[in-house]
Amino acid sequence: MDRIRHRIGAVKYLNTKPLIEGLAQENGVDLVLDLPSRLADRLLAHTIDVGLLPIVDFLAHPEFGLIPGISISCAGPVLSVQLFSRVPLEKVLWIDADVGSHTSIALCQILIQKTLGLLPQMRPFPLEADPNHSKADAVLLIGDRALSASLPDFPFSFDLGWEWQKLTGLPMVFAVWATRPKVDVQALECLLKKAKQRGLANLPRIAHQASQELNLDGAICRKYLEHIIRYDLGPKEVLSVSEFARLAQNLNLLPQRINTSHASPFG
Repeated sequence: MDRIRHRIGAVKYLNTKPLIEGLAQENGVDLVLDLPSRLADRLLAHTIDVGLLPIVDFLAHPEFGLIPGISISCAGPVLSVQLFSRVPLEKVLWIDADVGSHTSIALCQILIQKTLGLLPQMRPFPLEADPNHSKADAVLLIGDRALSASLPDFPFSFDLGWEWQKLTGLPMVFAVWATRPKVDVQALECLLKKAKQRGLANLPRIAHQASQELNLDGAICRKYLEHIIRYDLGPKEVLSVSEFARLAQNLNLLPQRINTSHASPFG
């Protein structure tokens, strides 16, 4: 049996699959799949060496390192982060928020506060609960559950990726690869960039397989992976992360001392 050299934490969502293509078959790699909101705790506990963290969790921990050049982001509608509302947005007082990602909850609060000057109450909504049965004014869904949601009793919907671009003119970065201290970052960077290259070269196959595994429409999966989700972390994405951090700090959603290693590749 090969000795485990790299412990990698990721999530089961469709948008992650191109970034972990082939990792489970790599010698010496232990790939762990969990909720995005739990991966920061795994890094802090040193049970993984690198994790695909929600950007808000990465920013909140200055001790984490960064794998450069890779993200889960969008430049416009994202489809998989959606706010569904029973009432017009200005009348929303209570939101049931998917517990899967801290970033989407913070993004929702930022957008509503910046556009309307409001801060609705956010309550955790269990993953196993049916959003059709929510009693809240609105529900915030992420990932595959958002992609397949219709929610006929919620006539208003808002794509948070699109709302962020309208507000800032920037792409929205949802997640990055973050490392715990004292790991071989160069080896992990090489491993993860090769996985990304494999994934991007095989998007049609990944989309087809994922549609069967996740019970999602195959055409939607392919469009989502090929034309909606972006996987780079370049200057515009870095600028967006900094703007997200500033706005989150203004609402006390992040501490004043944050992780700034995302900016170092670009000065």
